[in-house]
Amino acid sequence: MNLLKRYAEDCLGTLTVGGRRYTICRLAELEKRALADVRRLPYSIRILLENVLRHAREPYMTEEMLVELARWEPRDRRPVDIAYMPARVILQDFTGVPAVVDLAAMRSAMARWGGDPRAINPHVPVDLVIDHSVQIDFFGAADAYSRNVEKEFERNRERYTLLKWAQRSFRNFRVVPPGTGIVHQVNLEHLARVVQVRRQGRQTWAYPDTLLGTDSHTTMINGLGVFGWGVGGIEAEAVMLGQPYFMLIPDVIGVRLKGTLREGVTATDLVLAVTQTLRHFGVVGKFVEYFGPGVASLALPDRATLANMSPEYGATMGFFPVDEETLRYLKNTGRSPALVRLVREYTQAQQLFRRPEDPDPEYTAVVEIDMNAIEPAIAGPRNPEEKIPLREAKHAFLKHLESYYREREITAAKHEVSAHAQWQSEGGNQAHPCEAAEETEGRPRRFRVSHHHEEIRLGDGSVVIAAITSCTNTSNPSVMLGAGLLARNAVRFGLQTPPHVKTSLAPGSQIVVEYLRAAGVLPYLEALRFHLVGFGCTTCIGNSGPLPAWVGEAVDRYGLAVAAVLSGNRNFEGRIHPRVRFNYLASPMLVVAYALAGRMDIDFEREPLGEDPNGRAVYLKEIWPEAAEIREAIHTALKPSQFKKRYRDVFAGDENWQDLAAPAGTLYEWDPASTYIQEPPFFTLPSLDVPPLQDIVGARVLAFLGDGVTTDHISPAGAIPEQSPAGRYLIDRGVPPQEFNSFGSRRGNHEVMMRGTFGNIRLRNRLAQGREGGWTTHFPSGRLMTIYEASETYRQAGVPLIVLAGARYGTGSSRDWAAKGTLLLGVRAVLAKSFERIHRSNLVGMGVLPLQFEDGQGAKELGLEGNEVYTIQGVRDLTQPRSRVRVEARREDGTTLKFQAIVRLDAPIEIEYYRHGGILTMVLRRLLS
Repeated sequence: MNLLKRYAEDCLGTLTVGGRRYTICRLAELEKRALADVRRLPYSIRILLENVLRHAREPYMTEEMLVELARWEPRDRRPVDIAYMPARVILQDFTGVPAVVDLAAMRSAMARWGGDPRAINPHVPVDLVIDHSVQIDFFGAADAYSRNVEKEFERNRERYTLLKWAQRSFRNFRVVPPGTGIVHQVNLEHLARVVQVRRQGRQTWAYPDTLLGTDSHTTMINGLGVFGWGVGGIEAEAVMLGQPYFMLIPDVIGVRLKGTLREGVTATDLVLAVTQTLRHFGVVGKFVEYFGPGVASLALPDRATLANMSPEYGATMGFFPVDEETLRYLKNTGRSPALVRLVREYTQAQQLFRRPEDPDPEYTAVVEIDMNAIEPAIAGPRNPEEKIPLREAKHAFLKHLESYYREREITAAKHEVSAHAQWQSEGGNQAHPCEAAEETEGRPRRFRVSHHHEEIRLGDGSVVIAAITSCTNTSNPSVMLGAGLLARNAVRFGLQTPPHVKTSLAPGSQIVVEYLRAAGVLPYLEALRFHLVGFGCTTCIGNSGPLPAWVGEAVDRYGLAVAAVLSGNRNFEGRIHPRVRFNYLASPMLVVAYALAGRMDIDFEREPLGEDPNGRAVYLKEIWPEAAEIREAIHTALKPSQFKKRYRDVFAGDENWQDLAAPAGTLYEWDPASTYIQEPPFFTLPSLDVPPLQDIVGARVLAFLGDGVTTDHISPAGAIPEQSPAGRYLIDRGVPPQEFNSFGSRRGNHEVMMRGTFGNIRLRNRLAQGREGGWTTHFPSGRLMTIYEASETYRQAGVPLIVLAGARYGTGSSRDWAAKGTLLLGVRAVLAKSFERIHRSNLVGMGVLPLQFEDGQGAKELGLEGNEVYTIQGVRDLTQPRSRVRVEARREDGTTLKFQAIVRLDAPIEIEYYRHGGILTMVLRRLLS
């Protein structure tokens, strides 16, 4: 017996809770054997250590993994790869549908090769929550919710039929139907257990609740002491099929919280400050763990808000250990007394329970946050870390607007087009003239627009979308009830929301409406037109729906730079709405405030929100609710019984779901005529033999991109433009534009998705001859064409492709199609200054080679233009992680530039994935052999 298995045997023990006996892996035994001083380890490392011990008999676990984790050093630690096997996987439907399509396609491939398709089946429990499909077509009315749900089922019937088939066909696979909530909030409020229980043979095991999810904000569950984060759909599928998730032993950054939040400061303000601080500090690829005296003052929903935003500050996780507040939240959300007791006794026995008197663990570095210094803030207009103190928000917006004016003037002068014509070149439709308009003087520009015989002032900086949305904030009763109380006070003063503001209330669970109604504030939100529009992500993921026609016409006619304010977690360019230039993140309370103001260029300290019926000015400070009132509302309006009632039949769905007919059977019946679901080409193996690695010879650059390119720029998302390659594909198949739906809803059809990859209207490709959007120059012809058309032209000529990029390539959501689409466009390698964690891993998982410039180098520093012919040598000889390859770029004048690049295959297993052409093809080959 090797050392790993011996330690695992020695650490086996039992724990009796409530008369029930559980088998556990006792971490304290490692201390007795002098292998680990568990108390000095970060709590997240302790959980990884237990994971290795419990899976010690699996072939992928090694003695080195155990020893390096047990003796984890905060600094100067050699890179060691470990295997992590989560207890479960959680999906949302945008990433879940392609995962199900892949599993169904693998079953079909197994059958074609003569294997047993039932071998393709989740090995760990999988929950899929349908939350990404509802769109805000209807708003500001009592029937908005029912009409949006009706439209949702009308649009997504094929996708939902697939998911219902999967629920019946796959073991360990559950679906939470539409209209229930957002995946992370449902996970927080119901699905997560903190301690998992599983029967294996004659033993009942207890162990930490760990997971991976196909959404970046899976980290929200870290606020509950549950270990997990977001990965690409490709990696999640591999875990579902029994493969471990391989990772380097991480650095752990301790964030020491001290003090308490002042009156008027919200958890949203705190998280925006932390996001900015940690983004500047640098925590990409690291674990973040919160500790310090300030943690005790944070309610668990506040912790969940901080954990949710981990991807925005770049961390893999933002972890809060289990403590008394964790147990209180479990009880208050209707979890059983038996579970609460098990969580307490298991975590205490395993040194996973945090007490105020416990010594602080050792951390790689410590960042201190003084919560007393936090002040109200918003973030934008393009990134979550762009925090702006609320007192400076007007000035900051005007600076953003001036920058926009300069950019437009430069662009217009360069290309000799008007601002309006430039907007149309980005994909706009011909606008119809407004009823009447008269430009006012100065900047921001203002226009008088007639609407229903009323004169409305609309201009640059007008807030056209105000959305209470996203699990980040709607999971937090303090800010949601705060918004309701602020709305009540505003209505009592006689304030109204201007008609040009598209308002929406889209909570992350049905519980929110329960307690807003119980607190008596829902009618006041509705009086300001914040009616319920759906239970889902909506505006936060770009499902904001169309602007009112008259508003859109004014935006188009005058080339207005309008704004959105949302309580979300992402505000990347082009994400929220294609017609909205500036997007700001804010607490739900400030969303209501900006909706009332109707504009961004307002100083809330000095300027009124509006006037009461007597003409008296009303200021924000007069309607802002006090913290004590919010706490009282929480105490009276939230009850465990609400959670028990709402989650009792969480998998049943409403009548729409129950009436949905779905096929049964082991194999999915592919419909060649479907424009939603098609069998993907990823599993058409020419042979069961693993092909040899090959150098990349004679490659052209498909896209030459700068810093901070996000997966929103790469992966198709939002509306499908009629004149885009994807739009033309659908029209050719008889789909009228009004039935296009969104890219997200068509993620099960690779033909649509590959045509939309790199198609974001804000993409800035240096080979696009000055145009924004999905354009590039084909070489050597020099013709400007869409990226998809160029890729097809290159494919027909047998030319491989690469992408050149700057720093932080792939920031953003864990979008598997950012990697899948890249592969299907013929891209063999991406050469960037640096990669965001999830996207790099996804590229590897699809067989695309991530290459990184050496320190101090980049495309600009090397003088690359993007019109060169590239040869990458040394790929065929790859045997070690992070090897070097030789890159030769032959210029048009015949000269050659030579340099080295780092192969970002960071672990031996990633070399295997790449050799097989991706994770899933490797799994398929192994199952077949």
